[in-house]
Amino acid sequence: MIGMILRLALRNLLRQRIRTAMTLAAIVFGVSGLVVSGGFVQDIFVQLGEAIIHSQTGHVQVVRKDFIERGTRRPERYLIDGPEQVAAQIESLPEVKEVASRLSFTGALNNGRRDLGIIGEGIEPDKEARLGTFLTITAGRHLTDSDLFGMVVGQGVAHALSLTPGDVVTLVMSTADGALNTLDFELIGVFQSFSRDFDARAVRIPLSAAQELMLTPGVNVLVATLHRTEDTDGAYAQIVAGLDPESLEAHHWRMLSDFYEKTLDLYDRQFGVLQLIILAMVLLSVANSVNMATFERMSEFGTMQALGNRRRHVFGLIVAENVLLGAIGAVLGALVGVALALVISAVGIAMPPPPNANVGYTAAIRLVPETIAAAMLIGFLATSLAAILPARRVSSAAVVDALRQGA
Repeated sequence: MIGMILRLALRNLLRQRIRTAMTLAAIVFGVSGLVVSGGFVQDIFVQLGEAIIHSQTGHVQVVRKDFIERGTRRPERYLIDGPEQVAAQIESLPEVKEVASRLSFTGALNNGRRDLGIIGEGIEPDKEARLGTFLTITAGRHLTDSDLFGMVVGQGVAHALSLTPGDVVTLVMSTADGALNTLDFELIGVFQSFSRDFDARAVRIPLSAAQELMLTPGVNVLVATLHRTEDTDGAYAQIVAGLDPESLEAHHWRMLSDFYEKTLDLYDRQFGVLQLIILAMVLLSVANSVNMATFERMSEFGTMQALGNRRRHVFGLIVAENVLLGAIGAVLGALVGVALALVISAVGIAMPPPPNANVGYTAAIRLVPETIAAAMLIGFLATSLAAILPARRVSSAAVVDALRQGA
């Protein structure tokens, strides 16, 4: 019985080609729109996350307990004991690519005319260069391990102090014992990260120079870089399990970036509204098309009932026609959406900097199986559900009234 209804429904769709094409066009538009918009949102999330990871945070950071909440003002009080052993333990995990050490400090930078309060890091230059693939050098070059007393500064710092590569600046900071210490550095380069606020105060010098200034062999942060960002949750869990919870704690990159979470929420809401608009357009278009088609075919359905078909057969036929339309439209819409995504991604979409960011980027349409499946399911369900009310109205109409429509 079901097979017969489906065959009859397919024949009716082929018989009414113009009406079928119009309805299919609405479904294809909606499904392809959902595929493209959903892929665009996913690409924003991925690119923003990678920019934060590879310009600032790394994938996982290990610090002394309470360092994130309380240690930014007095980092010398939150040094990791035996950082080499902890780093070696983390690097033994198969997901981990490399572990870099950082020593945080605060101080003042002097160019001979004025001072600027800064937030600095002593880093391992070659490791940080491999990590910081989203860190753009706008003047000069990256630090290297051979630059024993070199310095790179954020674009905001360079602008505030009118610095250019080759300038000599004096860094003033407190040692681990609370005394003041100074050291002269040559400006090697000016960098631009993803965050405007970070660039306004950030200074980086070699780890050995920072340790000399602070009179300590310790470090504050161990930054783990993974082979794949997708492995972050698993690697984070393993790193946490291997740490002494009384003295050390690990932080996932998303825990370190409140900016990312807020931006994700902003874009999620914006494109959620767009997807609802597309869904409403599909529902209204299909419902209108089904209503018109059923009204024009009232005499046909009346004839079916006069020949002995029951009301449920008429109802089932109308629903079956729309189920077939939904299935065909969902598949065609997904194919069109994938084709559009490939074409748009090949061209690229020039995007302005997100809120609180310095750098624009080229967006693409990311093909995510879950997004494509969800778009197909929405298109299919919207088409199928749009048929229920017209089918009930037609199937419940009196046979005489239905036949009179064709008179």
